[in-house]
Formats: sequence, structure tokens, C-alpha cells
Amino acid sequence: MCLAVPAKILIIHNDKAIADFGGVQREIIITLVKNDVKENDYVLVHAGFAIQKIDEHSFKDIVNTWRTLLEH
Repeated sequence: MCLAVPAKILIIHNDKAIADFGGVQREIIITLVKNDVKENDYVLVHAGFAIQKIDEHSFKDIVNTWRTLLEH
């Protein structure tokens, strides 16, 4: 099973970006979605790679689902 975590792209530099994971910032690789993303976009990240761009609504839905699961 694979797990992808939603993040917001803060800064892009070549094939890497700084992404915000709910207050924790990490460097990720964006080569798989480089032509589709820009700063302030949302992505799904797996194993340090952005694998898909998502919209803000989807981002919020995923985060809310995680919060609900963690509460139970």
C-alpha cells in the first residue's frame, strides 16, 4: 500500500521545492509534476516526490479526513 501526503508548494528551485506539510517544511522533488505546479499550488507527496497536483478543495478534504481518522 502506498501513502501520499498533501502539501503546499512554498518555493520552487529547479527540480526541487520547499513544501509545507501542516507547519512542517521539507524539501521535495518535483520532476514528475514540474510543468504543472507553481508556488502556492497543492500536491500529493510520496517518498519525497510530488506525484500529483491537486486543487485546494481536495487538499482540505484530505486534511480533514486525516484529522478525523486520527481522532478515532
